Amino acid sequence: MPDAFMEIPPLFKQGTSARMRVATFALLSIVMLVVDARMHVLDTIRQAVGTVLYPFQTAAMVPRNAAAKAADYFTSLTALQQDNQSLRQQQIVNAQLLQQERLLAAENVQLRKLLDMQQRVPVQSVVGEILYDARDPFTRKVILNRGSQQGVMAGQPVIDDVGIVGQVTRVFPFTSEVTLLTDKDQAIPVQVVRNGLRSVAYGRGQTGVLDLRFMPANADIQKGDMLVTSGIDGIYPPGLRVATVALVETRSADSFARIVCQPLGG
Repeated sequence: MPDAFMEIPPLFKQGTSARMRVATFALLSIVMLVVDARMHVLDTIRQAVGTVLYPFQTAAMVPRNAAAKAADYFTSLTALQQDNQSLRQQQIVNAQLLQQERLLAAENVQLRKLLDMQQRVPVQSVVGEILYDARDPFTRKVILNRGSQQGVMAGQPVIDDVGIVGQVTRVFPFTSEVTLLTDKDQAIPVQVVRNGLRSVAYGRGQTGVLDLRFMPANADIQKGDMLVTSGIDGIYPPGLRVATVALVETRSADSFARIVCQPLGG
């Protein structure tokens, strides 16, 4: 059998030292920098490398851009919700002021003396939403999503952007019960904008119907007349729209007219 020979590694390898290699590569780098700065020979290579790496750069920035857009979305959503809440609050205040201005205009036309009128005090408003109708089928009540924690108190009037809706009758920490004007146990002092005639509107227990009871048959009231709160009860601020007269019936044999009104609020 042929003899097997094993190559024995030398104890010390001969070759270029590490310092020499570092110096060589450093010198080569300096030369390339000088040549590129003078002759711009590497611009084409840079453009090619940039073109190749562009899709990878774009892909790497996708998570960052998505996170930034998500943050902007939630920030914008919060700002829009705050603006919406503020605008709804302002809408309620403006609706109340507008309704009171209509009463003032009618009083100015009728040359009423301003000194005989009570000073109107702005009412603090709380914006709420209807959660559901009350469980009692024989009443006209709804439940709002605002309660004593938000400053709601029993007896406060409830309005929307059109007119009076009802009155807060029970308050809980986070909800409140509102009895609508159409409830059979509700009554609200009103007056006719056209001539200042005062009366009381009563609920009938039916949706969309109010009655003006005990009005003389010769009372100056017509179909289409606007009814607003008179304010004499101290509960409802004066000048808020309540209803319009839908039907006026008078009979010679009756002492009182039959007057049916259609509520505006709600």
